[in-house]
Amino acid sequence: MFTGIIEELGSIEHIEHTNDAARLTIRGPLVVDGAGHGDSISVNGVCLTVVEQTPDTFTADVMAQTLAMSTLSGATEGSAVNLERAALVGGRLGGHLVQGHIDGTGTVLAIVPGDAWRVVRFTLGPALAPLVVDKGSIAIDGVSLTVSNISPAAEPEQWFEVSLIPETLAATTLGGLEIGDRVNLETDILARHVERMLALAASAAERAAPATRAASELSEPSAASVVQRSTS
Repeated sequence: MFTGIIEELGSIEHIEHTNDAARLTIRGPLVVDGAGHGDSISVNGVCLTVVEQTPDTFTADVMAQTLAMSTLSGATEGSAVNLERAALVGGRLGGHLVQGHIDGTGTVLAIVPGDAWRVVRFTLGPALAPLVVDKGSIAIDGVSLTVSNISPAAEPEQWFEVSLIPETLAATTLGGLEIGDRVNLETDILARHVERMLALAASAAERAAPATRAASELSEPSAASVVQRSTS
């Protein structure tokens, strides 16, 4: 579990592709300090497990599903990445609860610069659109952010916006975003749980509907039987 508060801006030193998976070696002296074999580190929002390390780098395996779901499939050596160690129990929760399980990706649609801040608009796929609400939390490349605006529900192409302060622009990869860039998105875990519960409830109600109708028909006397009883 992470908080979405980036600790260090690291870089990918080496990528080794193995069939449909990959092994990444990442430079990040700060996050490596105190980390051990098997520990979790968020890399651009993706929870990865340390399998090897040096004083300045760590190595992690990335399976096929993770590559397919995230922007790590297009990572290149030398790329900057947002790094965060797993949260400590009892520590401050400066952002929000981030699992490091990417729900999908978004693409930068527009960038509106301010004096020192920036508003960035991203695409939002149909599967994720119901999970994103105005003033709700979202993790973009591992950065905990607040949704500042969303598209109207009737709009065919859904989008959302976030406002980036100077600190976020300077301390994370989001400061270098350009139109057309892809980012990792993780929606709020509470929204995902609610969506799942509602989907299961709707499915159960749909399955029960035929039996309910049949029972209702059996319990209701036909018009003919009512007439027969009333005339006897």
